[in-house]
Amino acid sequence: MRWLLYPVKCLLAGFIAMQIFFALQITLWVSLDPSSTAFQRAERWRLCTWHWTCSVKSHWTPYDKISNNLKRAVLVSEDDIFFQHKGVRVEDMQKAWQKNQQKTQAGGKSKTVLRGGSTITQQLAKNLFLSSEQNYLRKGQELIITGLLELILSKQRLYEIYLNSVEWGEGIFGVGAASQHYYATSPAALDREQAAALASALPAPKCFDKQEYCRRGSINYSARQDFILEGMDRVALAPYPKK
Repeated sequence: MRWLLYPVKCLLAGFIAMQIFFALQITLWVSLDPSSTAFQRAERWRLCTWHWTCSVKSHWTPYDKISNNLKRAVLVSEDDIFFQHKGVRVEDMQKAWQKNQQKTQAGGKSKTVLRGGSTITQQLAKNLFLSSEQNYLRKGQELIITGLLELILSKQRLYEIYLNSVEWGEGIFGVGAASQHYYATSPAALDREQAAALASALPAPKCFDKQEYCRRGSINYSARQDFILEGMDRVALAPYPKK
C-alpha cells in the first residue's frame, strides 16, 4: 500500500502548489492590472500563431473611466446581483445542472458538460486561468478560483478586471477596444443604447461581430438590447448597505 501513497501525496502537493500560485497571482492584481488572460492568450495563438503583428485588440480602462451605462447594462446581461452575492449563485447552478442532466438523458453526447449558471466572478476565474474545456474537474477548479477572487479582491476590482478582459468580438477584448471598434468612442462616452447593445453581445460576441460564426438569426440581439435597457435602472453598482 505504501507505493500507492507516494503518487497520491505527489498529486496532493501539486494541487496545493497550484492553488498557492493562483492565490499569489490574484494578490498581485490588487494593485497591478493583468497583462492578459488564459483565454486571450489562447485566442491570440489561434488568430496569430507565430506572426509578429496581430489583430488582437485590448486597451485597459480604469473603473472610473467606464460609463455607468455600460456597468449597469453588463450586470443586467450577465449577473444582475453581482454586487450582492459571494461569487456563486447556487440556485442558478442547480438549474444549469438539471438542464444538463436532461440533455444527457435525452441522448446528449457528453455526460460531463456544464453550461450556464455562471456568475461574473466564475466567468472571470475561467477566463483568467482555465481552458475552455467543460467538465466537472475544471468546474471544481473554477469554483476554487472563484472563492480566491472573492476573498482577495474587492467587488469593484473584480468588475474592473472583468470589463477589461471579457471578449467582445473576434480579437476584441475589454471595453476599451470594444467601444472604439464598434462606436469609435471612449468607454466613458457610451450612451444607454450603445451600452445595451454591447452588453447584448456578451453571450456570443463572435456572432455579434461577425455573422458568419453563427446561423443568421440564431440570436436576437435587438430583443436582448431592449430587455437590457428595461432593466438598467434596477441594478446596483455597489453592495447594498447592511441593515
